[in-house]
Amino acid sequence: MPRSAALRTLTATVALTVVSATAACTGAGNSTPAAAPTSGAAASPTSGAVSAASPSGGGIAPGTLFTPLVASTYTTPAPVRGTDGATHLAYELALTNALPIPFQLERVDIRDAATHAPVTSESGAALAADVTQLIHTSREAGDPPPPTTEPIAPSSTSVVWLDVTVPNGGPPPDRLEHLVVGSIQPPGAAPVHAEFVVGTVDVAKQTAPVLSWPVGAGDWYMSDGCCADDTPHRRGLAPINGAYMVPQRFAIDFYKLDDQHRAWVGDPSKLASYVTYNQPILAAAAGTVVAALDGLPNNDQLPKPPAIPSIDHTVGNHVIVEVGPGQYLLYAHMDPGSVATKVGDRVEKGQQLGRIGTSGNSTVPHLHFQVLTEPTFFPADSTPYAFDRFELTGRVTQRIWDDIIGLQPDGTMPFEAAADGGARTDEMPLDRAVVRVSAG
Repeated sequence: MPRSAALRTLTATVALTVVSATAACTGAGNSTPAAAPTSGAAASPTSGAVSAASPSGGGIAPGTLFTPLVASTYTTPAPVRGTDGATHLAYELALTNALPIPFQLERVDIRDAATHAPVTSESGAALAADVTQLIHTSREAGDPPPPTTEPIAPSSTSVVWLDVTVPNGGPPPDRLEHLVVGSIQPPGAAPVHAEFVVGTVDVAKQTAPVLSWPVGAGDWYMSDGCCADDTPHRRGLAPINGAYMVPQRFAIDFYKLDDQHRAWVGDPSKLASYVTYNQPILAAAAGTVVAALDGLPNNDQLPKPPAIPSIDHTVGNHVIVEVGPGQYLLYAHMDPGSVATKVGDRVEKGQQLGRIGTSGNSTVPHLHFQVLTEPTFFPADSTPYAFDRFELTGRVTQRIWDDIIGLQPDGTMPFEAAADGGARTDEMPLDRAVVRVSAG
């Protein structure tokens, strides 16, 4: 038999087996996994999955089964305490339909893999808003994809953007598993209920690094940050060197505000109108400079976005500092001529590295800051971090980001005071938080 025909036969057989097993198991409830599965593997069979059972001592491990979906994750979930007081695990669950028929995703339960106790669950409109199908559809440039309620097509992948939270800063489980609930949709027949466990993943053991502030004293708007909001950083899925990555998952754009919560005053087409422009950029931790670039121009299209730069100029003038094993701090979009260090230099916490500009893929002046796992922006993973001390003052109530700040009727950000504001220590500011940084 030709290989292509053999593959089609195998796929069809798997689909029929799964559908048959689902029909037989529907209503039987969830079974308990017999053994902890390995990362990315499925647990023991539940409704909608069929076990490849074998006699004792056979060549197929107990708990092995066919599943309609194949799961993977793009990072190891790492905990960090946010300004809402909860511990956050921000990561992605990629679900690929292995069947030649559609699969309707209805619910995803995130559970403790050791006890199978639920940690959180997504379904309905909330799940639809947190799913992106990797299918290109026609829409206006810049428009976000609509909430995904369509079935996962055969051989297609959907990404579930997860923000798993543990209240009151509690510790997360050591390992997570994902119970997927949905229905298989055979042609000409009624949908068949299916639920199964996939995508078991370890939780990182190390704690998020606690850093000093990379900017000076004042009020700062934390834009495009983690964890639940649909932002270009959090949901910036990028195909790099043959692999999908989310290289800006925990990145924050820093904008300084004046005492009236204005990001700019005067003419938004002028750099000097922006409160953030030319502010000093400070080392958030001591370390060694492993990358430094200067000489790229600021955006000359203010207040409109610049032309998309080449990949090597994405972060503009920048400095990357190694602060520990697998931990690199990126300070991006510096003003041309302001970079004050070079590769190999040892820098100390609080040392000035440069000044804020709008070089690279930046519309208005801001500091793009994040922790990388590699000494490069591309490729790298983005991991969480916290700041040592600050005051939480409030939140910007509308999503106003780099590309549109200068296009607002005026520079005043819509600000709402925090009901639970005040002094904070060792926390990560969440998206759209406004914080007050003290001198020293």
